[in-house]
Amino acid sequence: MSMEAISEALQKGKAKDVKALVQEQIDNGVSAKEVLEGGLMAGMDIVGRKFKANEVYVPEVLIAARAMSAGIEILRPLLIRDAVDPKGTVVIGTVKGDLHDIGKNLVKMMMEGKGFNVIDLGTDVAPEKFVAAAQEHKANIICCSALLTTTMTEMKNVVAAADAAGIRPGVKIMIGGAPITEEYCKSVGADAYSPDAASAAEKAVELIEAA
Repeated sequence: MSMEAISEALQKGKAKDVKALVQEQIDNGVSAKEVLEGGLMAGMDIVGRKFKANEVYVPEVLIAARAMSAGIEILRPLLIRDAVDPKGTVVIGTVKGDLHDIGKNLVKMMMEGKGFNVIDLGTDVAPEKFVAAAQEHKANIICCSALLTTTMTEMKNVVAAADAAGIRPGVKIMIGGAPITEEYCKSVGADAYSPDAASAAEKAVELIEAA
């Protein structure tokens, strides 16, 4: 029942309750990995599915994600001590010239919910910066977000910069945002497109598992 309680408190966005319940589990000798996967990630998974089905909306997802972060704060030192390997490393950012970040932030939270280590470069990120961060953090995936038709062309430049740096064989490039389509993804040579944050996190898992 206790893991369900963590999951339920997270879905309702009750950060204080999540913190208390996580601490209680740790005090009872449950491993940080178990609490992370059985409680926090399980709860975020449900939020992701509901978001995809339009049963909850952006505000609820953000509140749930905040509650998840509160739980992870307690677990982080224990996870590092137990050396729980992340599923993979993702570098994420909104492309050059674009300052929109709600979609990017949602994707980041969903990816963290799936167990990825996410390096957030923020907004207005130049292609070279995506590539440099991917090299520095040995990333498996680069995620580019754009909300404007005028900035989406930057995604092509990110793919070109990754090609030029010779990192493409080991790094997948995912793109998303309001104006992006599957066709556009193919036309710029990116590896994957997702219509929403929950699908993006699922697609990232697929890309890692297929690698």
